[in-house]
This record gives sequence, C-alpha cells and structure tokens, in this order.
Amino acid sequence: MPEGLAQWGPELFMMRERERRRGLAPENSAGEDVVRRGFEPCLLALLRLSVSGAPGTGLTGGWFPRALARTGRLVRAAELAYTISDELEQSNELLALVEAAACAGDLCGAQALAESIPARQLRDEALVALVPAWARAGDRDRAVALAEGIRCPHNWASAWAMLAKAVADNGDTREALRFAARAEDEVRSFVCEGTGQVLVLLMEVAAATGDRARAAALADRVEDFARSHNRAAWSRSRPLAAMLAWEALRGDLDRLDALLRPPSRPLAGAGDRLCGWAPGEASDHDVALEGDVDEFGTRPPAPGSFLSAGEMAYVLDAIPETAGDDVSLALADRAEALLGNRAGRDHDMLLRAVTLLLARRGQAGRAMALAARIDADLRVGRQAEILGELARYGDTDAAEALAHAITDRRARARALIEVVRELARRGDTDAAAALARAITDRWAQGEALVAVVRESARHGDPDAAEALAHSIAYRATRARALAAIVELSELSRARRLAAQIVVLDGWDTVLPVLERIVPRSVAVVADRLMIRDGV
Repeated sequence: MPEGLAQWGPELFMMRERERRRGLAPENSAGEDVVRRGFEPCLLALLRLSVSGAPGTGLTGGWFPRALARTGRLVRAAELAYTISDELEQSNELLALVEAAACAGDLCGAQALAESIPARQLRDEALVALVPAWARAGDRDRAVALAEGIRCPHNWASAWAMLAKAVADNGDTREALRFAARAEDEVRSFVCEGTGQVLVLLMEVAAATGDRARAAALADRVEDFARSHNRAAWSRSRPLAAMLAWEALRGDLDRLDALLRPPSRPLAGAGDRLCGWAPGEASDHDVALEGDVDEFGTRPPAPGSFLSAGEMAYVLDAIPETAGDDVSLALADRAEALLGNRAGRDHDMLLRAVTLLLARRGQAGRAMALAARIDADLRVGRQAEILGELARYGDTDAAEALAHAITDRRARARALIEVVRELARRGDTDAAAALARAITDRWAQGEALVAVVRESARHGDPDAAEALAHSIAYRATRARALAAIVELSELSRARRLAAQIVVLDGWDTVLPVLERIVPRSVAVVADRLMIRDGV
C-alpha cells in the first residue's frame, strides 16, 4: 500500500499526489491581469494556445468526449470513440456517451448511438437504460417500442420492470401494473443472474401502487432467488440487501433476523427441495425466538448464518439518511453482533459500514470504539472517516475536538477538511476559513479552502472568495477554487477568472465550467486536440 493512502483515503490521496506534482502557484499571481474585461475572442485564443502547448491528453475516452456529448456535440464525441480499435473498449465508451447524451436530454441522439454499439450485450444495456428515460420524458409509446425491440431475452424483464417503475413514479398506477405484469411474465419464462434485481424493482412498483401484499410476496421471491442453487455472490447480494433494507425501513426485521440465525438444516438441498426447503416444510421464518428481545428482536447471530458480513454491509449502505434512529441503531446492533471477533475482507466491509452508520446517528464514541479493533496502520484513517460523517450529519464541534486528538497528522488533516466543508456548507464561512488556516499541511489547507471559496461565492461574496482562492498555495488546487467561482459568477468576472485559470494551470480544470460563458469552448478544444494529435 502506498505511504499515506490509508491515512488520506483513496480520493484525497490521489488528488494530493496529482496536485502536488503540479507544483506551487507562482508568487507573482500569474494571470490575474489577463483579459480584465473578459473579451471572449481573447479567451478562446488563450484556450487554443493552452491546448496546443499541452502534453498529450487522452482524447478518445474519459470525461472529455462525455463533455462533448453533454454539450450537444454527440456526433463529434462518437467520432472520437469510433477511432478506438478494441471492440469492447469502443462499446464501453459509446455506452458512456449514450448515458451522457440521455442525461443532457438528447434521447434521439442517444438512441441512434446506442443502436450502433458493436458489442451486443452493451448495445442492449444502453437500450434498456433508454426505456425509462423515454417514459420519464413523456413519450411512453417510444419507450414501449424500444422495450419490445430489445433482442437479448435476459434483458426483457429488466426493460419492462424499469418502465413500470418509471411510470409508477409518474403516478400512473394502471399502466405501471400492466408493465409490471409483462415483466413478471418475462421473469417466469427466463431466469438469469439479473432476476433478483428485477424482482426488487417489481417489489418497489407494488409498494408504490399501494399493493402491500404483492410487495411482501415479491420480497419472499427475492429471498427465494438468493437461496437458490449456484447463485453468484454479486447477483444475490445487492437484491437481497435492497429488499432487507426496504423491510427494515418499515420496521420489519423478522426476515433479517431469520437470515442471521444459523440454519437448522442445509440451505440448498437436492431433489424435491425448493430454494433451501422442501414444499410444505417450515421455513426459517417459522422458528420462534427464545429469551428476552428488544423492540426489534435483537439477538447475537451464531456462526453459519445465511447472511454474510458483506451482505449485511450492503444492507447498512442501503439505509437512507431519512431512516429513523430506531431502525438504524437496531441494524447497527445486529451488524456489531455479526462482526464478533472474526476477520477478513467481508468483515472489514461490515466494520466500515457500521462505524459510518453510527457516526451518522451521532454515536461517535461507539463508532470510535469499533474502529479501535482495526489494525493500527489503518485505524487513524477510519477515525478520520468517522469524524467526517459525524460532521456532515450534525455535530461539527465534537468532530473538530476529536479530530484534533488524532495523532497522525495526515488523518487529522483529513478529518479537519471534512469539518471545514460542513461549516462552509452551513454558511459559517468565517469559522470554516479560520479552521482551514489551522491545518498545517499546505495542500490540505488549500483543499479545505476550496470549499470555503465555493460557499463564499454561493452566498454572494465573490470578492472574498477570490481573495481566499489566491491564498491557496498549490497551482492546481487554486485553479479548482477559481473554477468554483467561475461556475457561480456573473459573466464578466467568470470570463476574467477563466482566463486566469488557463494561464495558471491549463485548460483541463476550467473546461467543465467554461461552456456556460463561452459556448464554443468545448468545440475549440476538440478541434485543437484533433489537429495536434492527428486524429
């Protein structure tokens, strides 16, 4: 593991390494006097020069062609993708462009591009994703026609279930039930690894249309699917977790407890046994709990339960912020009991999930006690993550106090960055800036100030935001802070600051926010890159 990765966490570690390599910003405040009046042709010329002189940049994949797709230049983006020689890589890039174009509202262009994807499975995946998009856009006939034209049988149920969910979300119960019935017909005729996810969608449709009995029956079928023979872990875990989280949010933890208890017989038999038990035989749900239990029947699970630690982690991750404390803490109790004294990757997943869930509920002491069970090299990074959640979900004072107590300077800086971000988000930019200045790591201080800059601009103080941005030490971090102001500023200031960013750190940072103020910017960059790289 690279030095510092555990303490900073993957996201901050990679960003810190990249931005530190870019170096410190020049002391003469490069670019501050460039295009004072924001004259657009000068900014475009500056952009062309920056692109021409920049080192080679990946042109055929990644965020740049997707930026083209989002800004109405789907054909140009597709031309770049078609230059990829590997069929699977090309198909994946085209799928990403379809999704970007659909998000931007270009459904016709997205569908035409989807139909050109060479890999059959990815082509169908793109078309399935467009079915609910057409329904949400109000063209149900187009959505139905698209669903009926999908070729791979194992995608049929998904298409109809997603259409049913989109229509249910739009409030049309009658049509939603009709499409859900079509999806159920497909599920019965063709079972595949994605069937569990389809059943969860149908369960949600039934609940949305008020049919609780049907939703409960579909939840049973999700469990049956998870218990059936030779289920791949990925195909059973997510649907099972989604269903259990759905039930938990309704105060029903009976099924979860049954799955946490050790089996009294083999869970997957042979012959006439169906989904782990013979027809007519009592299921795990019929086993009575003994002894004193709390409101939710909390009981430490014994070894050998059907639900793994990894799957329990997925359940906790699926619980939304709106869940009540009673449900969240009851799940945390069960997770902690499942952890026991065992180790392994799945238990590490669950330990992380339960500590963060506890932090979100203000249970910092309990979360930190659990984190103490982690290896010393990894512990401080988890402590910083816990304090970040504690700050985001309400208690910045406790998070700050506990952060200062972390002995590792990197993990301490990581935790303080999260406290600064939350203070800034709440509008207390003075306190946020003061705390950011107390961070001793120069890059981390600048990273914390990016959030303060953004919120200062958002709350109508662009001058203070700009002054703070120019105090950031590293050029790439300062460029990101200035880009946040560009996104929130009136036109003349936005153009002036955009030019400063180009001079300071090149075109990459500013391009995502430049389209609003210079509509031709993405096309200009594409033209220059194609000329430079000979595409």
